[in-house]
Amino acid sequence: MENSPIALSTLTPGFSDPVHDTQAVFRTLLDALSRPGTVGVVEDVLPEARADHAELAAFAALLTLCDYATPVWLAQADTALSSALRFHTGAPLVDELGQAAFAYIHDAGALPPLESFAPGTAESPEQSVTLLIRVDALTGGAPVVLSGPGIQHTATIAPVGLPERFWHERAALAPLFPCGIDCYLVCGNRLIGLPRTTQAKVN
Repeated sequence: MENSPIALSTLTPGFSDPVHDTQAVFRTLLDALSRPGTVGVVEDVLPEARADHAELAAFAALLTLCDYATPVWLAQADTALSSALRFHTGAPLVDELGQAAFAYIHDAGALPPLESFAPGTAESPEQSVTLLIRVDALTGGAPVVLSGPGIQHTATIAPVGLPERFWHERAALAPLFPCGIDCYLVCGNRLIGLPRTTQAKVN
């Protein structure tokens, strides 16, 4: 993606207290990933009215996790979001899915095949992509039963908007462990973490 001049007057604001807010959001993200199925809430760290179209939780996560060494892929062209990420994080934006360390998918129904993204390598499984997938709602959809590390017995989620193939494609990546793909489902200021270690059964 080409870099274009950033107009500060129209730039989407970042965190008002970068150190404190980054730490707070990071704790929320870590907790959500370590306790799959629980809903994390990003609290009051960004202005509600923003020029970009990213969900608040997704934008906060990108501001927290990205830097100059983490390429980002955006499923939808968004000049405001692109400018904000470049300005606040220094993260390069890429056109190739396989190059991305983080990817924001604005429409879960348009999610590319998971195999298109980098799952890491046997030597460096941490060099995999983390997906931020916007869903229509975190509840109200078909039940999905989760199990695995961080879940005492099972946990049930019911996101709305994810294509059923997502769960089949996740399952197909399981034999690659420790490689794989970590995901966050985001809606507004809320999110659910789905680490590669979590097994999901669609009811």
